[in-house]
Amino acid sequence: MVEVRYRAVVFDIGGAVDLEFAREMALDGAIASACGLEGLRVDQAMVEEASERAVAAFAPDLQRHMIETLCGGEPATVARVGHRVAAMTGNLDVFQLRPGIDGLLQRLVARGLLLGALGCPPERLARAGVASLFAPHLDLRPSTCILVGDRLDNDIAPAKAAGMATIQFRSGRYRRQRPRSEAETPDAVVTDVPELEAAIFTLLAQ
Repeated sequence: MVEVRYRAVVFDIGGAVDLEFAREMALDGAIASACGLEGLRVDQAMVEEASERAVAAFAPDLQRHMIETLCGGEPATVARVGHRVAAMTGNLDVFQLRPGIDGLLQRLVARGLLLGALGCPPERLARAGVASLFAPHLDLRPSTCILVGDRLDNDIAPAKAAGMATIQFRSGRYRRQRPRSEAETPDAVVTDVPELEAAIFTLLAQ
């Protein structure tokens, strides 16, 4: 009997399952509005540039990095803008299921794979109609898992270090992030659901 190498696919929900477009737009708008209350003229192009700089810098706190850029790094202003942004987005509850991802999740489960979810409250998955596809708890060796995530620093590198196979889903704010070392280099890179399915089944065939 041939032993199955991979038994689970773990999704960092934001970016792979959840498009996050609405969340990103809300955050960008809140930052621009909060800066405006400080008398700082900030347009969409400036916000986008600040976002790209934060991503390129692999900022652990993207929101703070963006605010620091737009506020010129002035500590008191950064703090006030940060508090306002937190107040405007603290209760934000949006979820945009990526088109076609639900079908892929169903096919993976039908194949006998377990699915894990990271970074998302269960009720959001339930409202999207996919909660039942995810296992409430995975107790598996990392070497038997495939991780799908959009961030190299927060998703791919930690998963690789733990011994997982990794797939980077280039999407949204982090689509331009590129690995700085072998530790951040995924086993595959995808940009849509068909590519993701092909990458997963290629790993399963190894």
